[in-house]
Amino acid sequence: MKTDIRLRDIIVSLLLLTRLPVPKVPDSDFDRQAQAVWAFPVVGVIIGCFTTLTILILQHLGQPDAVCAGLALTICVFFTGAMHEDGLADTVDGFWGGYTKERRLEIMKDSHIGTYGVLALILSLGLRWVTLAALIASVGAWVMIPIATLSRAAMPLLMVSMPNARDDGLSHHVGTPSRRSAALGLILATGVAWAALGVGPALACMAASALGLFGLYHLIRWKIGGRTGDTLGAAQQITELLCLLTLVSLA
Repeated sequence: MKTDIRLRDIIVSLLLLTRLPVPKVPDSDFDRQAQAVWAFPVVGVIIGCFTTLTILILQHLGQPDAVCAGLALTICVFFTGAMHEDGLADTVDGFWGGYTKERRLEIMKDSHIGTYGVLALILSLGLRWVTLAALIASVGAWVMIPIATLSRAAMPLLMVSMPNARDDGLSHHVGTPSRRSAALGLILATGVAWAALGVGPALACMAASALGLFGLYHLIRWKIGGRTGDTLGAAQQITELLCLLTLVSLA
């Protein structure tokens, strides 16, 4: 069976993962949200290009690398509506704030944020900021393109590897993608990373990401038994941070 790919999947993925204005698509296209996950890395390329442009403009204006990195991350948060950061905070709050699966899922669904979530956001954003600033100086302004791409290829891998933890919510609504769609997304992300970083650094980032996803997978299964939209956001954030830390170590 051939992989069902449509160019409008890119628009569907942009609607799922960003707040960017996009052309209207027929309602029928949303029936295939799960199969559109192959385009998640394409969304990463788009977000990465916006951050690169931001950094280049700021560098032209004479801003230091720390300011460039901070405003580049601001662009990421603005364009995605902080949905991945929200997922990280809710996941950490639920996993460490509840003692049963039911209570953890209840906490994760709550709109309030707790101490664990706040600390997770502070530490994650702080580490992303300082590592990105270091990479802008050593690697270049374009470094977020492969990182944003690889981190968004991580989410479909979790989607195909475990069931939903609840019978409602975004993850359940989107559905379970085919392994072919998830694999195609990973192949696209790998190609972008190899082209942008070189084979060695790209493989190092993928190895670190694989270890992080392996640990997160087992933590999710232990804590709540399956995935939610929040855990997918957490996967993106953790993968992005691991890629940044890996490249800093290599640089």
